[in-house]
Amino acid sequence: MKPVSPLAPEAFPDLPLIAGAEFAAISAGIKYQGRKDVMLVSLSPGTVVAGAFTRSTTRSGCVRDCQSKLTLKAPPGTEAGTGAAIVVNSGNSNAFTGKIGDEAVAAVTGGVAEALGIPAARVFSSSTGVIGEPLPHGKITSVLPALAAGLSEAGIQMAAEAIMTTDTFPKGAAATLQGDGGMIRIAGIAKGSGMIAPDMATMLVYIFTDAKIGQASLQKMIDRNLGATFNSITVDSDTSTSDTLLVAATGRSPAAEVKGTVAKAFETALAGVMRDLALQVVRDGEGATKLVEVRVTGAASDEDAAKVAFSIANSPLVKTAVAGEDPNWGRIVAAIGKSGALADRDKLTIRFGDILVAENGWRAESYAEEAGAAYMQQAELVIAVDLGLGKGRRTVWTCDLTARYVEINADYRS
Repeated sequence: MKPVSPLAPEAFPDLPLIAGAEFAAISAGIKYQGRKDVMLVSLSPGTVVAGAFTRSTTRSGCVRDCQSKLTLKAPPGTEAGTGAAIVVNSGNSNAFTGKIGDEAVAAVTGGVAEALGIPAARVFSSSTGVIGEPLPHGKITSVLPALAAGLSEAGIQMAAEAIMTTDTFPKGAAATLQGDGGMIRIAGIAKGSGMIAPDMATMLVYIFTDAKIGQASLQKMIDRNLGATFNSITVDSDTSTSDTLLVAATGRSPAAEVKGTVAKAFETALAGVMRDLALQVVRDGEGATKLVEVRVTGAASDEDAAKVAFSIANSPLVKTAVAGEDPNWGRIVAAIGKSGALADRDKLTIRFGDILVAENGWRAESYAEEAGAAYMQQAELVIAVDLGLGKGRRTVWTCDLTARYVEINADYRS
């Protein structure tokens, strides 16, 4: 078994049951032996689905299929309100597989539609794993009857486990809030460990809620909160071909439709679940031993702040220094300088947590190397940079770069 990330939560969280959402998982032997690798979610009639996806020009057939289905205002057969479904496999990404990849998507989504008695236009699929190898979709379609028979509202943890690839722990997060007339529940799962970089969604994420909310409103909430969550994390600066975020609202809560102050509270809760899942992905970065928050303020613009933050967060030199617990602040200086953002040597400051490291164009007089070295031994670190030029700001999260990352990716296909 793979060693679990030292940054992992103590246990999978106790997620609330979402009325109208049922889960199942099974082993189909796509790549992994002796573990679940396909999950199915059945969603009740009236469920609305919104989402976001990778902008990779080599994105998978599953991503393109989901994108096209979400643009349909009234998919065939849904006028009276039908159910929906999500099916996900791990071990094979079905990306860059040409027309046979599109045929595999059609076969899997069509099989789910038949098994659940819903239109294929309401079946969303994802695949994650090796790129460029045909998906053995027959292995998935053959287990669909068993998956359908095993559906349960309590099966969400199994679903989270089935979508893992190089992940070392299943990821889940939840929130509840008081609506008008009853409680509203949110539960989400995610997978992600490597090939993590901002461009939406940087992983596979599925969030479920029993809220009554329109699809357009739900989509706007997702879009407003992507930047501060899934698009503010990076493990290795590589964007996946399969990145998918789907949020499904079943409308089965006894609470009234989400509006007014409840809408604000719901969006805050949804954003919290998104952020929680995003940070769990960084905590499970391939080979990670440190969680690093890069906090940039005082930039000439928010865009410049982002340039600096990601330049630091993606720097192999910074990340390996962190892995070695070396307070090598010169590498941060170099990352700022190469970022392309406006910067002034004599105006910027650098801090490790609360420790002032550099100011006025050089190392701070108060800085002691011993203090920096002691700080770097912590599992969770903050690298703070103030450029002293304006009000632009951005916070991103990353992890260290260890020898284990090289081992995992060198052996990924073997």
